[in-house]
Amino acid sequence: MRRLAQKRIDWMERVLARLEARARRRGAALAAHLATGIEGEDAVYFYLRRQGYVVVARRWSAGNLPGDLDLIAWQGGQLCFIEVKTRTARDASPAEIAVDAHKRGLLRRLARSYVRQLPRAEPPPTHAVSVRFDVISVYLVPGKPREFLHFENAFAWKEPQDESA
Repeated sequence: MRRLAQKRIDWMERVLARLEARARRRGAALAAHLATGIEGEDAVYFYLRRQGYVVVARRWSAGNLPGDLDLIAWQGGQLCFIEVKTRTARDASPAEIAVDAHKRGLLRRLARSYVRQLPRAEPPPTHAVSVRFDVISVYLVPGKPREFLHFENAFAWKEPQDESA
């Protein structure tokens, strides 16, 4: 059964790639950096599915807050908020460095909003749900296989206090 599920995921990935290629040929052009980001998010979506994650949302937006959560998935009983960073070359600084303190704060606010809107009799406090924040760097270097670097628990609900102050 697991093999059949893997084949289904492979098939879905190929179909999505063909549909996106057809859309690009028909003139639905995005800026290059946006197209690269979407391609990376799609690659990570299928990567996570192959790892057994259940992806429940892609590019989720709260509506009243800026930004979006790239992917939201369950791994067992743990809710994972996943930030995807895509690069088409390996340069001096790794892709995951782009998730700075400002970006982490934005992702935390969006995650709190998402957890509050989960269907329940009462909104749960954010600490009552087992949550983690992951960062996945995907390198889509032309002529090379895709490379994924998955940083589970990349950061927590709160920033550590600066001990030097």
